[in-house]
Amino acid sequence: MFGPQIPTVTISEITDETYLLDVREDDEWAAGHAPDAHHLPMMELPARLAEIPTDRDVAVICRSGGRSAQVVAYLLRNGWEQVHNVAGGMGDWDAAGRPVIGSDGQPGQVL
Repeated sequence: MFGPQIPTVTISEITDETYLLDVREDDEWAAGHAPDAHHLPMMELPARLAEIPTDRDVAVICRSGGRSAQVVAYLLRNGWEQVHNVAGGMGDWDAAGRPVIGSDGQPGQVL
């Protein structure tokens, strides 16, 4: 869909040092997200670019990888160099047994 120009990482390649950027909508985030992720809905991205670090690896995640790939392409066009799309998104995150919490801090689910 986006071709080889979109850098991608797998769930297993994400470390504690990676800045995990979740670009899903508020209801998706509230239902379940990675505990250390940073939430920035895709549509708010242009107004909030300053919140995204440029000096470390950024992995962008959504539900399945489509929206996050669009965000990675946008960030690359705007000067980010260390940015990657998370292959399979939160669906693969959950399937890999990685933790998912709701906005209340309790176990969550991926919408």
